[in-house]
Amino acid sequence: MASTAVSIEDVSKRFRLYHEKYTSLKERVIHAGRVPYEDLWALKNVGFEVSEGETVGILGRNGSGKSTLLKCVCGILQPTSGRVVVQGKLAGLLELGAGFQPELSGRENIYMNGSMLGISKRDVDRMFDSIVEFAELGQFIDNQVKFYSSGMYVRLGFAVAVNVDPDVLVIDEVLAVGDERFQQKCLERIKQFQREGRTILFVSHSADLVRSICDRAVVLAQGAMIGMGTPGEAVRIFREQLMAAGDVLNLPEVPMSSTPTDGEGTIDEAQATAGMLRIEDGRPVRLREVAIVRADGDDRPYVVPGESVTVHAQFDAARPVEGAVFQLEVRSNEDSLIFSTDTEVMGLRSDLVAGAGSIDFVLESIPLADGTYKVCVGVATPKGMSDWREPACQFEVMNPARTRGTVSMPVRATIAEAP
Repeated sequence: MASTAVSIEDVSKRFRLYHEKYTSLKERVIHAGRVPYEDLWALKNVGFEVSEGETVGILGRNGSGKSTLLKCVCGILQPTSGRVVVQGKLAGLLELGAGFQPELSGRENIYMNGSMLGISKRDVDRMFDSIVEFAELGQFIDNQVKFYSSGMYVRLGFAVAVNVDPDVLVIDEVLAVGDERFQQKCLERIKQFQREGRTILFVSHSADLVRSICDRAVVLAQGAMIGMGTPGEAVRIFREQLMAAGDVLNLPEVPMSSTPTDGEGTIDEAQATAGMLRIEDGRPVRLREVAIVRADGDDRPYVVPGESVTVHAQFDAARPVEGAVFQLEVRSNEDSLIFSTDTEVMGLRSDLVAGAGSIDFVLESIPLADGTYKVCVGVATPKGMSDWREPACQFEVMNPARTRGTVSMPVRATIAEAP
């Protein structure tokens, strides 16, 4: 059994928000040095463990406490209560330019960051060329980092973090700044770390990224941990949280409950089984039934490659909605994304009137081979997610041919004799 690499034990972090600032001596004397403030709890009794070699993602809306938690793990912030225990050498990439001195050159910052991580000058000398090569900053390494672009900052920071041979790697949502090629390069290095048995804590807003590289994921909301489980389960909770936040600023918050009840604003039994959140009447659009309809009307329990099927979704609009976007995902039984699209990508304008309606996604030719595939359907307004079903329904593909694999591709072969 793997030992624990990171232990987060009932961690809470409080900040003080000052609404007034007394700058003069007279004001400070009058108020006896007391400045009015209110407490802001960025973290509230968050606790979980990360095993050695495990990759754990952290999901949550902006302001949910993700970055604060990582700073507590890295020792940049001290928890107000609780404690964090890390086994082994830790390296973190928390935010753009964190730990860099703008007046120093890239070369000098590499040595300074190495010393902050407890790496000797001799070891930094040994890994220096690898850091510069990974960051692709050879001609700029002796320039002051204040002249670096945001992408150059990220490349240098990530290169230092992954080349100091850490046991635990902590990464915040900073890789989105880099270009697509560098992001892929970073992901390849992360996967190499996973193969080597390193431990990774990873914050991201990308559900698909969490699904693809994480073993488990944690969901935070307003500083509290509201869920932890497999990536697919965590993404479902995260999306329910987005729906609960509402698309109108003054909507009341929808209570989240793990116990289905019939109370207003909670999850009833049927919806809990379907893995979706009950949308209150104040929500603009909510999905109802979602079903697979075959073109030939046959009710057999499978489709064959090349066949056409329709995903038929019914919905209710509480009021007219301009610019609604309906989303469709097809996923494998292992939860890997196979296909995703939406009406905006398809160039279909969706202006809804109040009342019931339906939408059909016609999959004109199923290119899949044997397997069971999940269909997810969602609807969003310009102000945010309104409803999401995961899974909404599923279908099974039966391949009558002798070909193998996930995708059914028409193949034609010719053989010719040499002249």
